[in-house]
Amino acid sequence: MPSIDIIVPKAAPRLWQQVMVQRLQADGYDIAVSHDAAATAWPAIVNIALALERRVFRRGGPALVSPVPEIPTKVRQEPPTLRLDLTGNAALSPVPTIALRFDGSPLDSAVATAVASGTLPVIEAVLDGKTVVGRAMPMVDRRESAALGLEDVLARAITLAVSVVRAFVENRSVVQDLRPEATLSADDAAKGFVSTYLTGALPRLGSEAMRRVRFRHAHWRVGYRFIDGNGVAATSKLGNGWSVLPDARDHFYADPFVFHWRDQDFLFVEDYPHATRKAVISVVRFDADGKPQAPRCVLEEPYHLSYPQVFEWDGAIWMLPEASASGKLTLYRSVDFPDRWVPEAVLLDGEISDATLLEHGGRLWLFATNRDGYGSTSDTLVIFHADRLAGPWRPHPLNPVLIDRRMARPGGAFIRDNGNRIFLPMQDGTLGYGGGLGLCELLELDEQTVRLSAPRPIDAAGDWPYPQIHTLNRSGRLEVIDGIAAVRK
Repeated sequence: MPSIDIIVPKAAPRLWQQVMVQRLQADGYDIAVSHDAAATAWPAIVNIALALERRVFRRGGPALVSPVPEIPTKVRQEPPTLRLDLTGNAALSPVPTIALRFDGSPLDSAVATAVASGTLPVIEAVLDGKTVVGRAMPMVDRRESAALGLEDVLARAITLAVSVVRAFVENRSVVQDLRPEATLSADDAAKGFVSTYLTGALPRLGSEAMRRVRFRHAHWRVGYRFIDGNGVAATSKLGNGWSVLPDARDHFYADPFVFHWRDQDFLFVEDYPHATRKAVISVVRFDADGKPQAPRCVLEEPYHLSYPQVFEWDGAIWMLPEASASGKLTLYRSVDFPDRWVPEAVLLDGEISDATLLEHGGRLWLFATNRDGYGSTSDTLVIFHADRLAGPWRPHPLNPVLIDRRMARPGGAFIRDNGNRIFLPMQDGTLGYGGGLGLCELLELDEQTVRLSAPRPIDAAGDWPYPQIHTLNRSGRLEVIDGIAAVRK
């Protein structure tokens, strides 16, 4: 395997840097580690504030931002193929060097200031200080917390760096533009954090605490309508005619998928009781007049289930629910539709979310997100392909295809328009989880290439009362969405 020199701070390195070294070693690279004595430690006030926040949110164990005593040096005799600078301070070298930039700054401490201010950072991987060869737009799930936001951003710094190293070694680096480097000293970063934390992060944290005293943390509601002609996918507008699927205040329904079978319409949903905080899959049957019947549970596991994608294939009916808490993606087969489902095969291992099936080019494809060990579940798109539904499923060589909070996590089944163009609803996390939905056109897909268009946002104007949507599906005349509602405890 190619040899890589990794440069880390000598004083108070961070856990994310240690994890980076471990990840590249696990991938089989010949790793040497050296110290940069000029890299300065983060100010104590930053460490104290972040540690207190983690206690408030009851997050045990070390965080990626936590200082570690030392990352030991590791020497190699042969010259390296590549250098990875995790300090932003490494001296120039004839050896190709990749460094990370956080909103243009070489200092990872700039992330703390950005997250405290409410900014959504952009991470860039820069080759030899000149060329951007990778970019990540991490999702920040808990924007009221600087500590948890930092975890999300630094997690994707690891994902990005591992990805661009592999691309460089495989000689497929993609040259992008280069933004001017921000000039920010460690002292400036510390002062910026303190002021933005006091004026930005703390008020947000207090506001969220007050909101949670009165309201549920999250309560989703499902909308449905029967229409002829163009729906949301064709118009990019929610429009009118929506009805709300009734729910009790002690649980919610979300992630609606519809299936038409024997002249009846069935709606499958994530059914989440607030008391258990573990969802099951329930089904709603519509009568001949389009009236929904009472939901009933059809699938329960010891772990959380959601995103119940139901489809027909090879004469059978299948369900591919999201079950990332189990560490597996399991395919279920119906043995008595719609009430009984049995596990058929484990398709993938890992924290895979919202895997969405597509038949294209004579193969089967799965588009999903992968948490990659740390951080958000909503910003890292991965693709797999197979000859058979039961697999084996093989990863696309470009995985992760992108790291982008705007267009990584699927939000419904693939859609084919009348011109046979293919679209995928994608969740847009710019305004937070469930903040919106866009439609990405699949421009090119084969075993070597993936091209998606920029998302076309869905306009929430209309009579649907909960415009923050994150799922869209349709079967025949029945179209469904969901949206997050403010529900008092």
